Amino acid sequence: MLLFETVREMGHEQILFCHGKNPDIRAIIAIHDTTLGPAMGATRLYPYVNEEAALKDALRLSRGMTYKAACANIPAGGGKAVIIANPENKTDEMLRAYGRFVNSLNGRFITGQDVNLTPDDVRTISQETNHVVGVSEKSGGPAPITSLGVLLGIKAAVEFRLQRKNLEGLKVAVQGLGNVGKNLCRHLHEHGIQLFVTDIDPVKTEEAKELFGATVVTPEEIYTLDVDVFAPCALGGILNSHTIPFLQAPIIAGAANNQLGNEQLHSQMLAKKGILYCPDYVINAGGLINVYNEMIGYDEEKAFKQVDNIYDTLLAIFNIAKHQEVSTNDAAKRLAEDRINSVKRSNTKEIAA
Repeated sequence: MLLFETVREMGHEQILFCHGKNPDIRAIIAIHDTTLGPAMGATRLYPYVNEEAALKDALRLSRGMTYKAACANIPAGGGKAVIIANPENKTDEMLRAYGRFVNSLNGRFITGQDVNLTPDDVRTISQETNHVVGVSEKSGGPAPITSLGVLLGIKAAVEFRLQRKNLEGLKVAVQGLGNVGKNLCRHLHEHGIQLFVTDIDPVKTEEAKELFGATVVTPEEIYTLDVDVFAPCALGGILNSHTIPFLQAPIIAGAANNQLGNEQLHSQMLAKKGILYCPDYVINAGGLINVYNEMIGYDEEKAFKQVDNIYDTLLAIFNIAKHQEVSTNDAAKRLAEDRINSVKRSNTKEIAA
């Protein structure tokens, strides 16, 4: 990887490499854009195969957070952090050391809970910095509101692609039954949808079978199902040159981040197959909306009203893609960049005045 060239191309403002020997810690904080406000993005702890993979993840996820905030009309920028470690080796000392790195940025980066971090871990980090959200979980955590946003996204996609407003009787395949995936299954079940699910944890699939009458399939089979919607809710990179040829669903609408293995190549492959892709950073914005509202003083009515906008935003993106003959991924980026550039122009005029 050509580090500075990659950072320049993706438009990042700052990359912080965090290293310590006592305790041993390796972390990367990526700040993509702070035009709209301080960079917000959760921290994930993961045993990456190498440091380059960790950096790529941080760069892509932080840029996605910029677009997520812009599309959700949240006055925040985009950032992301990764801690390179096996979850089994996680310690309070490591988390507090990481918290000191976050604090050194003086509020340019605000973080919270992602993969392999718990609410208790967030509270440990908060012992060293105030620039962390999700400490009190005033709203019950981000999963319920994120899954609601995905449901609204599915409704928008079904209306646009299948020309129907009623979800009853549709078939949806859900990949990944973590907190968001499970909550999404509950919503879909309540709407009379036939569910097909998969997860690497058989306990979770058995629970979905008992609670929601879901049909359990293997991780490989989930791509091949003749369903109306495929909802990826696990880790990213699952829409790629290997899996896309197997897809039969006309709609992809799920909560996972970085679903596209290669943004340009695989968004085009989906478009050529006639598959309507809901850009992940738009449909899963409920989590960001949730933590942002916790940060400014939680108002449930206001938060849920902002989540409702996911429906209209996706319909706008679908129409941009249709009329400009571009992929929905490109349409979402254009919408986000237009909003960011509008603020930049406004700021420039104020400085000039």
